[in-house]
Amino acid sequence: MKAAKEILFMKNEDTMYNSKEELVKQILQKGKTLKDSNIDEELIHELISGKVSKNINNSHDENFTLGQRTADKIATFGGSWTFIISFGVVLTIWIIGNAVILSSKAFDPYPFVFLNLILSCLAAIQAPIIMMAQNRQSERDRLTAANDYLINLKSEIIIEDLHKKIDILMEQQQDNKGIQELLLKTVEELRKQLGK
Repeated sequence: MKAAKEILFMKNEDTMYNSKEELVKQILQKGKTLKDSNIDEELIHELISGKVSKNINNSHDENFTLGQRTADKIATFGGSWTFIISFGVVLTIWIIGNAVILSSKAFDPYPFVFLNLILSCLAAIQAPIIMMAQNRQSERDRLTAANDYLINLKSEIIIEDLHKKIDILMEQQQDNKGIQELLLKTVEELRKQLGK
C-alpha cells in the first residue's frame, strides 16, 4: 500500500511539473503562438526553475569603456545645479570684468564675441556627450524592461500554478469530506449493529 502511494505521489509530482510547463506554454500562447514568440523552450525551463531577477545597473555598468564612463560623468555634471550655478557665476564675472572693470583694456569687449565662441564650442562638445549618455540610458531601460517582463511572467506562472494547486486541494477536501461522512455513517451502523 505504501509503495503504491509513493508511485502515485511521484506520478502526481511529474504531472505537476509537466502541467507547469504546459501552463507556461498556455500563458505564452494566449495572444500568439510559441513559435512566433521570442521565448524559447530553454527560457521556459529557466522561468520555472531558476531565478530571473538581476540588478541591471551592475551587469550593464561592468561593460562600459573608459570613454563611456567619462561621458556619463560629464553628462551628469552638465545636468546638475552645480554646473548651472558655477557657469552662471563664470558668465557674470566674464561680463562684469570685460564691460565694467576692464572697460578700456578688455580682452573681449561688449558684443563678447570670444565668449560666444567659447559657449558655442562648449555646446558642440557637450551635445554629443549627452546623447551618448542618453543612448546608454535607453539601452539600460530596455534591459530593465526585459528583466521586468521575465519577473512578471514568472510571477504569473507561479500564481497560476498556485491557483491550480488550491483548486486541487479544494476538490480533495470535498472528496475527503464525503469519505468522512461515509465513514461516520459506517461507524454509526456498526454501533447500531453491536448495540442490538
